[in-house]
Amino acid sequence: MMRFLDTVMGIPMSIDIREAGDRQAAASEAFAIMHEADAIFSPFRPDSELSRLNRAELTLETVGGLFTEVHELASRFEAVSGGVFALHSASGEWDLNGIVKGWAAQRAAQRLREFGVENFCLNAGGDVVAAGNIEPGKAWNAGLRSPESPRQMMAVLALRDMAVATSAAYERGEHILDGRTGRPARGFSSVSVISANLTTADVLATTVFAMGLDGPRWAAERYDCSILAQTEDGNFIDAGDLRRWLAPAKS
Repeated sequence: MMRFLDTVMGIPMSIDIREAGDRQAAASEAFAIMHEADAIFSPFRPDSELSRLNRAELTLETVGGLFTEVHELASRFEAVSGGVFALHSASGEWDLNGIVKGWAAQRAAQRLREFGVENFCLNAGGDVVAAGNIEPGKAWNAGLRSPESPRQMMAVLALRDMAVATSAAYERGEHILDGRTGRPARGFSSVSVISANLTTADVLATTVFAMGLDGPRWAAERYDCSILAQTEDGNFIDAGDLRRWLAPAKS
């Protein structure tokens, strides 16, 4: 077992690899991809392409290829969600935070696979890509934190070659906005989405949270995903084939 740690986008991130051999180069490449995304998309870095676009120093015609890729992905989600998922903040500035972390982590996971790493868990601040097995015949376990307590789990998932992303209000408060109104989303305290691709899971977690109580069914009907959400009053809503991913209860 090898575990590599780094702080990217101001968030602790880790890569656990369950294979023999020196995997330092693979992990370094994966983290470099995520640092590159931060350099391009961070709203806190004045030299990022996103900041320069907001200052009108760049246009969509002059940004780099990676920015264009993310912009096109985000535009499709904005269209299919009817504007619930938005590319701009309430003040009108470009804001791609709802997609960048998942997209970057998915690219990092792909880089690990290109290095021949098959059994790993990449944890990007609670959003997870689980590849292969933690040990022969055993899936990776990913806990979904309860909004009430970091020590309490809503569920534990058993994942192989899957990803899970969570949007919640328990750490950053009302930071998720409904793109249709520009106002903080209401209805959920936590939304987790399981998908084969972390980019999709990340965007859908934000979108479902912002959409409100109609969100889980909307996402499950349009995407191959499963959802577990907790409402502000403590009730649970699930959609898709959630039971498929629940870890067996320990005896």
